[in-house]
Amino acid sequence: MSWGEAAKALGLLVALVLLQITIVTPIEVANGHPDLVLAFLVALALLRGPTLGAVAGFWAGLLLDSAALAPPGVSSLVLTLAGYWAGRFGLATTRSSPHPPIIAVALATVWVAVGLTVVNFLLGQSVPAGELFGRVLLPTLALNVLIMFPVYRLTERLFPVAPRDRREATVLA
Repeated sequence: MSWGEAAKALGLLVALVLLQITIVTPIEVANGHPDLVLAFLVALALLRGPTLGAVAGFWAGLLLDSAALAPPGVSSLVLTLAGYWAGRFGLATTRSSPHPPIIAVALATVWVAVGLTVVNFLLGQSVPAGELFGRVLLPTLALNVLIMFPVYRLTERLFPVAPRDRREATVLA
C-alpha cells in the first residue's frame, strides 16, 4: 500500500467517524444502531489484509473514543483485533464469493459487542449484558449486514485489489 492510499484510508476513516458520531448513531431501529465505521473497517481488512486492518482498527477506535469522550484505548483494542481477524479471514477466502463480507461483518459485530462488554467490565463499569445481548445485538447485527453490501462495493472501488497470483505445485514423477 502506498502513502497515498494510506492517506486516503485515514481521511475516509476520519470522515466516517464524524458521520458515525453525528448522523448514523442517532438512527435507531429496534434498539440497534448501524456501525458504518465497523463495516468499512471489515471491508478494508478483507481487501487489504490483516496488517492494514489492524492499523485502521486502531486509528478508528482512537478516533471514536476521542469523538465520544470515552476512555481512550477501549475501542482501539477491540477494533484492532476485529480488523486483524477480518484481514486474516480475507486471506483465507475467495474474492469471487459474495458471502465473506457478510460473514466477516457478522462475526466482527458480535466480537465488538462482546469485546467492549468484557473490557468495560474489567475496567469496573456497569454493563447490562442481558439488555445488550437480548435487545441490541440482533438489530445491530442485522443493520450491519444490510449496510455491508454497499460499503464493501464502495471500498472495492476506492481501493482496487490486484488479482492474486496463483501458484500451482508441480508433481515430479
